Amino acid sequence: MIRPALALILCLSPLAGQADTVLAARTLRAETVISEQDVKLAPGAVPGALDDPLLAVGMEARVALYAGRPIRPEDIGPPAIVDRNQLVPLSYHAGGLSILTEGRALGRGGVGDVIRVMNLQSRTTVTGRIANDGRVVVGPGL
Repeated sequence: MIRPALALILCLSPLAGQADTVLAARTLRAETVISEQDVKLAPGAVPGALDDPLLAVGMEARVALYAGRPIRPEDIGPPAIVDRNQLVPLSYHAGGLSILTEGRALGRGGVGDVIRVMNLQSRTTVTGRIANDGRVVVGPGL
């Protein structure tokens, strides 16, 4: 007779070694938004690769993704809402002080990405985080 604890281990042990890896179904250029048809699952775990295709769908390829190769979290990111050379609102808030001006994006990025922006009035370069509405927030507490 098998003890219940041993039966549980025997039932779960085949699952412990099973893991899937998310692969690119076709070659994708950088800046391509990934759809369900662009990814597939392959049996076996690849260290550092995604294991759930839903983590990749809707994201943007940050680098070229080659067909049949694993997709790593650093290879993808949120879709860009700010393009290089785009005019963007620059926002600074500290205590009761609030400054809003215009800048030119020196990089490309999505919500939450940190990019450099040139302040058009002072011609200085600042670093800020892209907000949901496309503003670039600079200053303390990025």
